[in-house]
Amino acid sequence: MAENNSENHTLLSYISREFSFERGHPLPMGSTLVRGGVNFSLFSKNATDVSLVLFAPGQQESLAEFPLDPRYNRTGDIWHAFIGGLDYGVEYGYRIEGPESTSSYTFHRFQSEQVVLDPMAKGITGSQQWGDETIGFRSMVVNDEFDWEDDQPLNTPLADSIIYELHVRGFTRDPSSGVEQSGTYAGLMDKIPYLQELGVTAVELLPVTEFDENDNPRTNPKTGEPLCNFWGYHPISFMAPKRSYAINDAILEFKEMVKALHKAGIEVILDVVFNHTGEGNEKGPTYSFRGIDNQVYYMLDEVTAEYHNYSGCGNTVNCNHPVVRHMVLDCLRYWVTEMHVDGFRFDLASILGRGQSGEVLANPPLLELIAADPVLAHTKLIAEAWDAAGLYQVGSFPAWGRWAEWNGKFRDDIRRFIRSEAGMTPNLATRLAGSPDLYQTSQRSPYHSINFITSHDGFTLRDLVSYNNKHNEMNGEENRDGDNQNHSWNCGTEGATDSIEINQLRHRQVRNFLTLLLLSRGVPMILAGDELG
Repeated sequence: MAENNSENHTLLSYISREFSFERGHPLPMGSTLVRGGVNFSLFSKNATDVSLVLFAPGQQESLAEFPLDPRYNRTGDIWHAFIGGLDYGVEYGYRIEGPESTSSYTFHRFQSEQVVLDPMAKGITGSQQWGDETIGFRSMVVNDEFDWEDDQPLNTPLADSIIYELHVRGFTRDPSSGVEQSGTYAGLMDKIPYLQELGVTAVELLPVTEFDENDNPRTNPKTGEPLCNFWGYHPISFMAPKRSYAINDAILEFKEMVKALHKAGIEVILDVVFNHTGEGNEKGPTYSFRGIDNQVYYMLDEVTAEYHNYSGCGNTVNCNHPVVRHMVLDCLRYWVTEMHVDGFRFDLASILGRGQSGEVLANPPLLELIAADPVLAHTKLIAEAWDAAGLYQVGSFPAWGRWAEWNGKFRDDIRRFIRSEAGMTPNLATRLAGSPDLYQTSQRSPYHSINFITSHDGFTLRDLVSYNNKHNEMNGEENRDGDNQNHSWNCGTEGATDSIEINQLRHRQVRNFLTLLLLSRGVPMILAGDELG
């Protein structure tokens, strides 16, 4: 009852306020808490009308709506306003109108009836609990104040790093994390002694920015139960931490987690997804980018306006458009300066090297900007050096001496050697030596090779020694997802078995894999759980 009274008090306090409306400033982008109110700033080159819509916390009906005057509230292609009397916690979005596309060409997808998210919002409201249906996602004005004490980047040399890839929710779902902390950033703090015992120097967190776990249309083939999007690789925000990974305040609890990990000597690397968004193809939902400036944020066919799909997820972010480049850089700087993260792994990073028409660039501006940015100078940069359209750049990713790579060739060669394929000994020697065939010619070092046997993609280490083929029927995709070529060996029986001999062989193979991983020159990355076989 006390909680409800608090919510009612907050609602009444907003309703009773008188808001002032002023011109505001175009920079910084997003919503910024300043003395006396909040400054709002949004890019849209092609919009003709923009309105700022405010909501009291948790309320479905809007509190106020402010049309922005293009002569007064616009500087270049940036719409902006200052609203006096606001404080953090207020929710907001934008109602945007623009030119209509013809029936044949749909370059613009403005939807004036919908309130869209701010791409630079640091907070997104939605379901507090995992899997709950929401009243809709909304941007939120946040309070960034936090006592970091003496926390500083650990700057562990990449050559001395051991990376542990984990999923915040999956890694902490067990009741040993505590009922309230289960599936949260706080739950990961509870696992710090275990991480220290393992001896890892960094955790690489699978995507933690906001996404809609209820966007999965499939059901469990056996029970008919709706399935959630567990992985988080369909972002609807590049800055706001996932709310349902928190007990109460996502930003506060994320910072507390980073601070605690740093005190334990463990760095935090984020898996970031700038190559596509959760808006999908032309049939997908509109959360933000599509309804703000579709033609700027996405790669479109110049004739048909269809989405280029180099990501395999329906759309491709137009990463080398100047506006999008600046957005990506602003997001990375925010995570480093305000959230104190130590590095990034870029999902399908080869897309970040494509031009606005999808062509592969020799010197991609975005990759160079990230590599040379002074704020990110000591930040770890790791590329997944391929994309879903067949571009494979392991060993040839544009690096400027800064970028490390997920070494997919290391993964495949070690797997093929362990399952006793003929002629693999020379390949093994090359991988043990730090893959000089890939990195010596580009003036990089063995530590630019992130060595791994398994990752969140595909088989776990136990799967690798238990199955010749993938068996992904339970996710409702009829085994279509994932790579069909896993270079695995089931040791004589497909799947679980009571055979003592086969299980002993599997355990030995697991130890063989981990031994080669840890002895090879380069940076080892271990998938969470593989240490248990």
